[in-house]
Amino acid sequence: MLKKGWKQNKTKILFLSILVFMIAFPAFPQQGKKRLTYKQAYGDQDMRFMMMMMRVRWLDDAHYLLSEQDKKTRKTKLFKVNAKTGEKTLFLDYGLIEKAFPEGMRAMGPADNTKNYSGLLYVHKDDLYHFSVKTKKVKRLTATPERENNPQFSPDGRFVAYTRNHNLYSMDIETGLEYQLTSDGSDTIYNGWASWVYMEEILGRGTRYRAFWWSPDSQKLAFLRFDDSPVPTFPLFRKGGTHGELEIERYPKPGDPNPYVKLGIVPASGGKTVWADVEEKADHYVAWPFWLPDSSQLTFQWMNRGQDQIKIYSVDLKSGKKHQIYEEKQPAWVEFFEDLHFYRDGSGFLLRTHMDGWSHLYTYDLEGHLKKRLTEGEWTVTDIALVDEKNGRVFFNARKDKTTETHLYVVKLDGTGFKHLTKEPGSHRASVSPEGSFFIDSFSNTTTPTKQNLYQSDGTLVRMIKDMGMADRDEYALGKKELFTIPTEDGWDLPAYWVLPPDFDESKKYPVIFTIYGGPNSGRVYNTYPSMSDLYFAQEGIIIFSVDHRASGHFGKKGVDLMHRNLGKWEMFDLIAAVKWLHQKPFVEKTKIGITGGSYGGYTTCMALTYGADSFTHGYARASVTDWRLYDSVYTERYMDRPCENEEGYKFGSAMRHAKNMKGVLFLSHGDMDDNVHMQNTIQLISTLMDLGKQFEFMLYPDQRHGFRGSKREFSNRHYVDFWFKHFLNR
Repeated sequence: MLKKGWKQNKTKILFLSILVFMIAFPAFPQQGKKRLTYKQAYGDQDMRFMMMMMRVRWLDDAHYLLSEQDKKTRKTKLFKVNAKTGEKTLFLDYGLIEKAFPEGMRAMGPADNTKNYSGLLYVHKDDLYHFSVKTKKVKRLTATPERENNPQFSPDGRFVAYTRNHNLYSMDIETGLEYQLTSDGSDTIYNGWASWVYMEEILGRGTRYRAFWWSPDSQKLAFLRFDDSPVPTFPLFRKGGTHGELEIERYPKPGDPNPYVKLGIVPASGGKTVWADVEEKADHYVAWPFWLPDSSQLTFQWMNRGQDQIKIYSVDLKSGKKHQIYEEKQPAWVEFFEDLHFYRDGSGFLLRTHMDGWSHLYTYDLEGHLKKRLTEGEWTVTDIALVDEKNGRVFFNARKDKTTETHLYVVKLDGTGFKHLTKEPGSHRASVSPEGSFFIDSFSNTTTPTKQNLYQSDGTLVRMIKDMGMADRDEYALGKKELFTIPTEDGWDLPAYWVLPPDFDESKKYPVIFTIYGGPNSGRVYNTYPSMSDLYFAQEGIIIFSVDHRASGHFGKKGVDLMHRNLGKWEMFDLIAAVKWLHQKPFVEKTKIGITGGSYGGYTTCMALTYGADSFTHGYARASVTDWRLYDSVYTERYMDRPCENEEGYKFGSAMRHAKNMKGVLFLSHGDMDDNVHMQNTIQLISTLMDLGKQFEFMLYPDQRHGFRGSKREFSNRHYVDFWFKHFLNR
């Protein structure tokens, strides 16, 4: 009996050992090929696999600056490169600069620099320090208990402006004389510091709340003054200590009062503030000041609360009187003009707008009369790269012949001379030199990792700056990214891609993960190289899949406008159509159709597992909006109008309304200090699911905002991989 039992157990052990080996090390047809590791996909241990762009910027029309990190000291060095010859010389050594710091001073890097890098600003223990490249000396500028925020040099480099305690200040660097330009800053009054909703949705996160702008002649500052007192508060609870800590945030939700806003103009060396002729307490938006190049006038943009009308005004600097120079209305919504350009000769301005359903370039005079349309057609100008007034031309990036590709183009300011400059198929992002002699192109496509190349302005290649692909890429068995379209029953051809396993076999069954964002004009299907995480999952036997819905931007503003008052509707309609298309493929495992995303992508995931429960089986949602009544006023009302104006739209767009349909596996995560998408969203969905008796998984991330950092981010990445491996690979 003992021998017989031993033989049976030995057979079982051998079988299990072979099974474990096969699961851990699946065979590849490309014998001898390397496999990506988790650390290569999600860590930074191997720099070969970090497909991050080298920091390249233009110093002048003939030279660019290249940032490199010293391998020994880990300090950054800035090199000056002659664009024509490639000659490379050391420009700044930040490690040597740090040696000039006073004893005990530490700083992560310059907070700002002058245009020619002759001066650098540093922040240490909330105070400002100035470093002169000429004298190699550090000068302390401030010594106050409070922090100086967003320090910025004046264009001539003589002054620096900043905010402190919600007041605006400037300082003459040579004399050290500080000027307090405003005095009424408080817990609810902000001068030169943006209200949260303006920072997040209008001015942009890149401003870091900065809401002041130097005049080109360095004589004046324009600034926005916010009064947050009418804005409702929202509590965020921090876990630390014995009693915890309550953080109060001024956060307007749809239909709530917004902050009051004024636009002021003040001399840099102090004096009377001239206020623009704007009704402070009107229910509207005031933002995006632009100075005329000669500093003679300031312009700003006004938008109504309904966000379907925008005006551009010029302001008299002495009286504050405004004069309308442009107006636009659209049936759905308008957007602020973030790359407005005023001509130096005072003849007018260049405007990028999608008034005809597609984003294009127009020239107007200063009275708002159309002078010339520069581009037209059913394609999209994505941004303006450079306006070269000296040679009468404008460089711009656009998605023209294929909506999945971005290229650099140039056209003369009289509308002639249209030229396509980047030729290689794929997605290009160009930075043009200040006078338009050269451009640096960052490029990739489905088979080519990112490269940076230098070109002459006519498109002639000068040299490759950097190949961001791993040197031994050919030694790895990597999945293949393919672009295609998926037809819908009502006639839309939706752009899509998948990343197939390197050993793909049509006779086998594969699980699929949709990676999604899904917001208006926020497509992700482009001719680019796949991410390392996508290649890692494909290597393990999971098909990574993405599809852009009809309002993702590929079909212009007229396609995007379909989402007006309908968030959730067309995303789900088109995602479900994509699942039906996948079900027709014999190699797709219908019982394992997953979807994942964060923020709006988390919302889309929650909707997919509830409204789309018959199509999606698994979802991993992070920092999700679950009901549009819970998000901020500016973003939500832009697309949905106010709740009192669109009751049915808000009801349909709530994941809670469809929670009764959920039957798949849903994982939810959220940071408890998320000041953007409040954890309230996830908690309300959890409460609804519990009341309905639905099973789900949830992970809270302590002290984390909208994006996770440090060890919490590492934990989240590991958990994300484990979730899909468990449910899709049974390991």
